[in-house]
Amino acid sequence: MSGFERASHGGKDRIMHGFIRTTVAVIALALLPAAAGLAPAGARDIRSPVAAGRFYPGEARALEAAVEAYLADALPPRPERPLAMISPHAGYIYSGQICADAFRQASGHDYDVVVIIGPNHRASGFDGVSIHDGDGYRTPLGVAEIDTDLARGLRETDPRFGYTPDAHRHEHSVEVQIPFVQILFPGTPIVTAVMGSRDPGLCADFGHALARVLRGRRPLIVASSDLSHYPAYDDACESDAAVLRAVASLDPDAVRLAVDRQIRRRHPGLSTCACGLGPILAAMTAAADLGATGARVVSYANSGDSAVGDPDEVVGYGAIVLTAGGAPGEDAALARPARAGPQAELSDDDRAALLAIARKTIAQYLESGTTPLARGFSPAVNRLQGAFVTLNKGGRLRGCIGHMAEDAPLGRTVGAMALQAAFHDRRFPSLKAGELPDVEIEISVLTPFRPVPGPEAIVVGRDGVVLRKRGRSAVYLPQVATEQGWNRDQMLDHLCRKAGLEPGDWRRGAELLTFQAEVFSEKERR
Repeated sequence: MSGFERASHGGKDRIMHGFIRTTVAVIALALLPAAAGLAPAGARDIRSPVAAGRFYPGEARALEAAVEAYLADALPPRPERPLAMISPHAGYIYSGQICADAFRQASGHDYDVVVIIGPNHRASGFDGVSIHDGDGYRTPLGVAEIDTDLARGLRETDPRFGYTPDAHRHEHSVEVQIPFVQILFPGTPIVTAVMGSRDPGLCADFGHALARVLRGRRPLIVASSDLSHYPAYDDACESDAAVLRAVASLDPDAVRLAVDRQIRRRHPGLSTCACGLGPILAAMTAAADLGATGARVVSYANSGDSAVGDPDEVVGYGAIVLTAGGAPGEDAALARPARAGPQAELSDDDRAALLAIARKTIAQYLESGTTPLARGFSPAVNRLQGAFVTLNKGGRLRGCIGHMAEDAPLGRTVGAMALQAAFHDRRFPSLKAGELPDVEIEISVLTPFRPVPGPEAIVVGRDGVVLRKRGRSAVYLPQVATEQGWNRDQMLDHLCRKAGLEPGDWRRGAELLTFQAEVFSEKERR
């Protein structure tokens, strides 16, 4: 399994089982060789990467492609110059788009140092502040140089701000931010700090000290933090919105109060509301001292929004910028997308958007082992609806997988099923990059399933059919029987075989359900 699917959130490894299961990772493993064994450059003290190939691509080409893809899809920046931001640090396949949304807000501005503050996940017993005392951080994109004079000056402000090597050695929360710095601000030095405590006094003191040493500079402060850990999707949205609104208020006390309130609500599975609470509080304090007057929630998602995520157990991700200009409290990004009712029809633009997210999901995974975030769709595409994605190559089936439950937005379902059809249909080998230009994508958007009293109610060519018997089941889309030239009885016999039953078993005690599908394809559009 790839490190992108073994999501290391909040200090413990969790395998996020969702639409995409373990075998999808075969391609990611081929693309993402571990880079943690790279040697330091000469005699310089260069920290080697530990998250490459696990949280983000371990090969330079794939990493650059992933970051560029996320930045291309990122929400556009506003004129206000960010002084600080909150950015997530999970595997890019889960949180990369939200991370890019944060960094995109700073693009076009001139910074002479980027300070990255992350929480401690790995160093047992560490509860202080550690500022890295080396020369740089290596990623597959090269070495990000550390501003050693600034780092030294920060350590000298307070005896509690020292250097604990173990706090940095295996810490991913700082490292995953660096490729975005390298792409957007090439050559700009960094300073990295790891916080092992969320004590309010320590956070405030570190924030004030950071502001003092940064005065006269053009800094960008990055607080690395994920949000809620392991509640169900809707509970995560509630908890995360409360915390993000508090951060956008620019009041550190309000943030601590929001976290305490959500913990007291006892959402099932919720273990923390913000693993990087210490970095958030320190960054808020430093930004305020440096003149931040505005705060805006840029975007929000959780791991359940990913093409490989499980909505029953998620981790939240938010992007916030604190700006030298504007007002606090802007949180329009937290509004839930509008959803159309079940009778709403897909427009031609909707169908084009669904085909586009299907192809883009496969292409981006092949190139970088990451996937796009399915968002920005119309209310009709945001409704909860099942769908199948079918891949055809040279007029022959190359993969077909569907999700029939009406428990996820249609856009997300299509992206996830495209990934399944390309890499997880057991009838076919995983799709290779060279094949994709020859693949035609077809999408079948499903109506709800309806039980029927018997086979005579099935209309070949109109109805898709689900057959269930003795714990076995199988499904055919409406177009299958017509394409194969089957009559109703032949279709049901083949459906029995597909379910592992004997032909004719549909005649005695089988449960039959029908549905219809709106079918459209790239071929038709061309």
